[in-house]
Formats: sequence, C-alpha cells, structure tokens
Amino acid sequence: MKEYDLVVIGGGPGGYVAAIRSAQLGNKTAVIESERLGGICLNWGCIPTKSLLKNAEIYNTICNSEKYGIKVDNIEYDWGKIIKRSRDISKRLSKGIEYLFKKNKIDYISGLGKLDSSKNIICVNKSGNEELIRSEKIIIATGARPKILPGLEPDGEKILTYKEAMIQSEKPDSLVIVGAGAIGVEFAHFYNRFGTKVTLMEGLNSILPVEDHDISKELEDIFIKRKINILTNCSVEGIEKIKNKVKVFTSKGENIEADKVLIAIGVQGNIEELGLDMCDIATEKGWIKVDKLMATSQEHICAIGDVTGPPWLAHVASAQGIVAAEYLSGKSTTPIDLENIPGCTYCQPEIASVGMSEKSALESGYEIKVGKFPFRALGKSMASGETEGFIKIIYDKKYGEMLGCHIIGSEATNIITEATIARALEGTYEEILKTIHPHPTLSEGILEATADAFGEAIHI
Repeated sequence: MKEYDLVVIGGGPGGYVAAIRSAQLGNKTAVIESERLGGICLNWGCIPTKSLLKNAEIYNTICNSEKYGIKVDNIEYDWGKIIKRSRDISKRLSKGIEYLFKKNKIDYISGLGKLDSSKNIICVNKSGNEELIRSEKIIIATGARPKILPGLEPDGEKILTYKEAMIQSEKPDSLVIVGAGAIGVEFAHFYNRFGTKVTLMEGLNSILPVEDHDISKELEDIFIKRKINILTNCSVEGIEKIKNKVKVFTSKGENIEADKVLIAIGVQGNIEELGLDMCDIATEKGWIKVDKLMATSQEHICAIGDVTGPPWLAHVASAQGIVAAEYLSGKSTTPIDLENIPGCTYCQPEIASVGMSEKSALESGYEIKVGKFPFRALGKSMASGETEGFIKIIYDKKYGEMLGCHIIGSEATNIITEATIARALEGTYEEILKTIHPHPTLSEGILEATADAFGEAIHI
C-alpha cells in the first residue's frame, strides 16, 4: 500500500494545480487520473477548441484579405490538418503537465480512483488491477461530462457531444446545435466559418442566456448576418435518423434535416463511481457539497471544479484547487469571490463579462449608471479591421463602484481582466478615469465606456 500526505483524484485544471500547490507546501503528493493529464480542458475543451477557432479566424482573414489590400486566389483548407493541429496541441500540453509533476516530485498514478474509506483509495488501472492507496488528505477533482436527456442520446456518429464535434473526419454540410451556451455558440461560429449550414437552438429567449441582454442581442444579430439560423424559445421534441441524415423535431413545429446534431445542453458531475457513500460525503442535485474552503462533509476531504457544480470554468477549478491545497495543508487561505469571476466565450467577436448584468443590478435594488462604447470608434479597432461590438459597464450611482462589465468584440477575453481587477480592488469610476490607458489600444474602450456612464466620453 502506497501512503501519501495528499492525493488528488483527477488530473484536470483543478486537480493538477491543486497537486502542484500541495507539493509546494511540502506534502508528499500523488494524482490519480484514468485518462490523459489535463482533463477536459486541455484534452477536449478550453485549449483544443481555441486552436480550432484560431484556424477559423485565419481562414476568415485570408478570405477577406482584399480589404487589407492583399489578393489571394484559390483559397483552400485541409480539414484533416485543422483537426490534427488541435489534437497535437492537446498532447503537447498534457506532456507538459507530466514534466511539471516530475519537477515537483508528484507521483502520477494511472487509473480510476474510488474511495474505500475516508482515508483509503482503491485505484483500478486499465487492466483491471487494483491498488490500495492511503492518504491523510484527499481532493476530489473528477469533473463533469455532457448532460444527456432521454431521446437525445449521442451515438458519436450522427448525434454528437462536443468531443465528437472536435474530431470529425469530414466537415458536415449541415449541423443542428442544441443549446446556445458557450459551447454551442463556439461550435456554431467554427463550423459556420468553414461553410457548414448551422442551426443554433436555445430553449430560453436568447442565445448565451447568462450574458447581459445587450451582449446576447448583438451576437445574435451578427450570427444572423452570417446566415446562422437561430431558434430561441425552442426545444427539441425528438431526433430521427434517416439514412445519411438526421431530422430534428422542434417545439415550434419546424422540422430540420441535417447531417449531424450536436447536443450542448450542459453537464453533470462525475460522482457515481467515486464511492462517496463509503465515507458519507454529502451531495446535492448531483454535485458534491462544499464549504467556502472547498471542504466536503468530511473536513479532510475537499472537492473542486466541475464536480461541485457551477460555474463550470477551468480558471475557477484552478483557483479552487489552490484554496483546497492550502486549507488541507493548514495554511491560511482566502475563499474565492464567487461574485467576481470572469466568464469568456471565444467565438468571433469574443465575449467576456464579470459581475452584474444591467438587469441583475436593477433587480438587486441599485440605482445605476450605464456606459457603452463601440469598438468602431477606437483607432486600434479601425486599424486592425475588427470593429464589431462594444464595451458596456454598469456602475453604482451612489458610490461609483463598478458593478459589472460586459464586452463583445476583438480581444474581449483579454480586456476583461482590467475590469476584474478593478472590481477586486473595489475601484470606482473616478479611479478608472484617472488611470491613463495606452493609445492606441482596445482597452481604451474601458476608459471611454466609463466616461460615457457619467457623461464625460470624449470620442462619441
């Protein structure tokens, strides 16, 4: 039996970060992972999808190169190489985590980890062999998987999850995407850019329904201009396979035939094979219950990342991993501020937000000031040819505190960090206005949107 100070079950962006922080704090640490290190994020989510989206961006730029004075004839793409590039990047990053484990003297145990008692873990490898591991402290970081609804079960060929959508050997001519959250929107953008006829369905009244209404509406208008068919307030009532096609039956009575269907309606926690009942770890609605320091109902066992429920974001899992490792190591640590977590969607234009939407601020009783600034009014946007979108900022009228920031436009996912730091420091509009922003940059839009909220905008 192997013995450790701390064992992490799961090697995704939460698990591997927790393990490294644990090792830094002097713990003898191991990670149990049944697949490749990096979890969904590095292997099937954040990173490989962004490489696909980069290919789409480059292809679109070349197709529209004449507006930059560059003529390119007979433009072609190699679909196989597009997919291969994405997979190669994931493999390299996973190998990079293995290097970090060696550097920090972390044991990597390949297998499926299951709690046998509050301090014992059974690890089953791919050959079915069992190994008993004992640890004084445990972190559960087993993540989540696509949610499956009756009648919409994926078959990996015609009815896809995000995993199959990333590795299609041939580009489908038509695709229906069920669910218009970040995953659905990103795949809609990717396939549309390469000529697939895309229908994007959402059961709520807007695409990206968690975003500020103005942001969702702007993206919807942009997608419609790109000939993406959008159906909101619309659910799937059934899917029928017909020879080489699938037919999607909708609640609006519109039946859509397509080559493939992508189901992107959310995730569910990987808790069933963990043996949680062996040590009375509490769950709620399919997620592991944790306190503000990520401790479960067993104080020496923490859970982090997607397995604990929303928000299902890799950067949240990593931050939770550090909190959990520090707590279990007896080090003073600070709980995560759940009200100041940036969210990002990597279609083009990008979308990023942090804090309250205009609607939620009003519903919370704030008297607000709202500023908006279009990217088309920025010199840097004009020079780069990326003028779609705007920055919208909500301030508390009484104290001038930034309540929320919402961006749709080029580099939105980078710009949002400024707003996130400002909120963390309880910055006011005056401090934003007095901070000199470099010119020409896209971040000047933060300054201008702030000025607009208080009637001081210079360039609109």
